[in-house]
Amino acid sequence: YVLAMASDQPFARALVIICAILCCSPQARAVNYTFARDATRAPAVSYYDYIIVGGGTAGCPLAATLSQRFRVLLLERGGSPYGDQRVENMTHFTATLADTSAGSPAQRFVSEDGVINSRPRVLGGGSCINAGFYTRASDEYVLDVGWDLEAAKAAYRWVEDVVAFHPELGPWQAALQRGLMEVGVAPDNGFTFDHIDGTKVGGSIFDDKGRRHTAADLLRYARPEGIDLLLRARVAKILFNVGGARSVAHGVVFHDSRGRMHKAYLNTGRRNEIILSAGAMGSPQLLMLSGVGPADHLRSFNITLVLNQSAVGQGMADNPMNAIFVPSPSPVEVSLIQVVGITHFGSYIEGASGSNWANPRHQGSGGNRRPPRNFGMFSPQTGQLATVPPKQRTPEAIARATEAMSQLDDSVFRGGFILEKVLGPASTGHLELRNLNPDDNPAVTFNYFSHPEDLRRCVEGLTLIERVIQSKSFQNFTYPYFSLEELLNITAEFPVNLLPRHDNDSKSLEQFCKDTVMTIWHYHGGCQVGRVVDAEYRVLGVDALRVIDGSTFNASPGTNPQATVMMLGRYMGVKMRDERVRAEGL
Repeated sequence: YVLAMASDQPFARALVIICAILCCSPQARAVNYTFARDATRAPAVSYYDYIIVGGGTAGCPLAATLSQRFRVLLLERGGSPYGDQRVENMTHFTATLADTSAGSPAQRFVSEDGVINSRPRVLGGGSCINAGFYTRASDEYVLDVGWDLEAAKAAYRWVEDVVAFHPELGPWQAALQRGLMEVGVAPDNGFTFDHIDGTKVGGSIFDDKGRRHTAADLLRYARPEGIDLLLRARVAKILFNVGGARSVAHGVVFHDSRGRMHKAYLNTGRRNEIILSAGAMGSPQLLMLSGVGPADHLRSFNITLVLNQSAVGQGMADNPMNAIFVPSPSPVEVSLIQVVGITHFGSYIEGASGSNWANPRHQGSGGNRRPPRNFGMFSPQTGQLATVPPKQRTPEAIARATEAMSQLDDSVFRGGFILEKVLGPASTGHLELRNLNPDDNPAVTFNYFSHPEDLRRCVEGLTLIERVIQSKSFQNFTYPYFSLEELLNITAEFPVNLLPRHDNDSKSLEQFCKDTVMTIWHYHGGCQVGRVVDAEYRVLGVDALRVIDGSTFNASPGTNPQATVMMLGRYMGVKMRDERVRAEGL
């Protein structure tokens, strides 16, 4: 009826347009990716214009964008996040990080520094296992990197239309916001995605029902006929043609979950490319496994050298996090990161409360059985026992610690963590292969606090947290008789890393920073711009190969990188697509 009238009535024509927009919009489409299948169903050999390795925070928006005009293969080593409560439910955040099973969306690794960390193993990447905070990089960061500011903002908005939400603060987070303002982290910037000095409420990828939205949702923008998505596809290496003056990437080898080998090649055409979006751990690791990296290191594993590139794996950095646990006399809401204080001295203050760090126990049948609590990233299972020598961290010792903690009353764990994260950071390290298995974690060293500027910022951040805890705004969530020294002692007992403790942890903030350092899961580097890739993210020294993900960053953007990593996937996808369309006259 509407269509019949559309040619005669302006209102009806407008209604048709609105209906068409709604039917095609990403928000209106159900998550039913007809182009996704398990890698066991992939052909032995296939051909594409673009092959993207890694369906993570950058890979999903990149693949969705390029698929609008070209044929794209997206290879993801993990499974789907959809229907997986470990991903979709906010209250499962730390339980997922503590899940070390083979099918977990989070793959645990421990840096050579002794700090426990996780890397994603699921479609959507880190956006599926993180604390959900969404914030843009500053305009200064965008310009310094060399991105076009207006194009970057357009890419951010494209992402935000699907995954970003305005969180409603509960009492604990609201008290943290007021406390930051009270101690001078001003001005009050309210709710904003922008990175602005002062106190603000940032975005969240959790909606008002606590359901997570991830980079995988951005595949709703994809043209189904232009993309094939293979899950549980483990890429072993990139294939190169090495006969000419420069080596040229032309395909990849990957294995499915049954161990069968498949090969995917680029179609003929000089603008077709392979793109690594496997993250700060995976991208430098795959470059090395494919023969691009430090010559001596690769030869020690009998890897055929394609290009001696000593900077691959260098510049690895992880923003150190140090937290203070604040027991609360009042009930607190379950919350992850929502409020941030952006200080003038280079430390960011954030917080999380409730059962996200120590899931409360539930009564069993008849109220007689009390299943042990899962303490998430602070559990003996995950953190092991940081306060005992390494050789004594046995399964039996861990079991005893778990049982002891499970007997504690729930009120002992009522409260939250106020944390500080160091800008940058200035301290950097390196990544090396352990073996030839791409599924295994490489060895990575971050050298936390090796640069004195990072340690100075940590101390200033902890000092500011002390003032927030003592503020009038936060008094309903603190015990007045707990001194900072006592809170530091309590926090230092949590098994957050594998480092030994010192007697002066509660008296020296410098020692506390070093001994209780944790990750905030913002590791980056290994394929940095200017060292491994150029400003267009092309790998230096070879052709038809780019790296587009957080491994290219020289510093972590904003207070949380995930928004910018998603933006980068869209930004570069648009740039590559439009430049090629113009060049080929399409």
